[in-house]
Amino acid sequence: GCDSGCGQATARHLDAMGFQVFASVLDPQGPGAKELRRSCSPRLTLLQMDLTKPEDIQRVLQHIQAHTNSTGLWGLVNNAGFNDTIADAELSPLGKFRTCMEVNFFGSLELTKGLLPLLRSAGGRIVTVSSPAGDLPFPCLAAYGASKAALSLLMDTFRSELQPWGIKVSLVLPGYYKTGTTCDPAFWNLQKQRLVASLPRELLQAYGEDYVEEINRQFIQFMKVAVEDLSAVVNSITDGLLAANPAVRYYPGQGLGLMYFIHRYLPYFVRDLFLKGFFINPKLPRALR
Repeated sequence: GCDSGCGQATARHLDAMGFQVFASVLDPQGPGAKELRRSCSPRLTLLQMDLTKPEDIQRVLQHIQAHTNSTGLWGLVNNAGFNDTIADAELSPLGKFRTCMEVNFFGSLELTKGLLPLLRSAGGRIVTVSSPAGDLPFPCLAAYGASKAALSLLMDTFRSELQPWGIKVSLVLPGYYKTGTTCDPAFWNLQKQRLVASLPRELLQAYGEDYVEEINRQFIQFMKVAVEDLSAVVNSITDGLLAANPAVRYYPGQGLGLMYFIHRYLPYFVRDLFLKGFFINPKLPRALR
């Protein structure tokens, strides 16, 4: 996931440190791929891969195996992520849940399993970028959060199972950073319009179009807290790859300590109030007003 954001920044950072980097991109002719070609050394290899296409994953696996068979592979960074829906679970089309699972869970699972023989031979590292949305029930993020919850549990299981092989597994759970389309109001307005157009009439009547509008307005307002400096995330990923004893979980980003303290030690209604105040606090659906 090196087209933009944390994946691209990490690929550049590791290349500058002297590593041989295999950077996967969705679009090899896109601006992200062009930036990597421009700013990185000839050591860096760009590989086109769509995590929803098994044939893409197999092609990448074959390429990496051919180039690392004698040495093994030191590190895998699972960074690619997908979400394009901000809405209640009932309003989110089932297909959006499936797409989130395909990219955020099944794609990472297939790639990780495919690279494990090379990682085992090197006693290497797996660093996976998940999300606090996989631990906490953020309003209007059910599809994304559920896929990240599955991913986090999977990696915790790998961490336990791969310990005898000397493979260390870390999770990175960043705060809200400005990456890709995550902070593009035009993108989210278009997604909102598509969602409203796709909703069954009875469901739209029950919630109201203004309900969806208000969710979108609050989310666009929330974008203003997004952090542009990605160095904390890049440093966490790098530490997971290189530290003698990497952390099991990294939490780059402001406010996460308070968020997890409330989640773990205070009553559920306090946590829910906090998340609504911090993120999105939907108004009452039309049928309940």
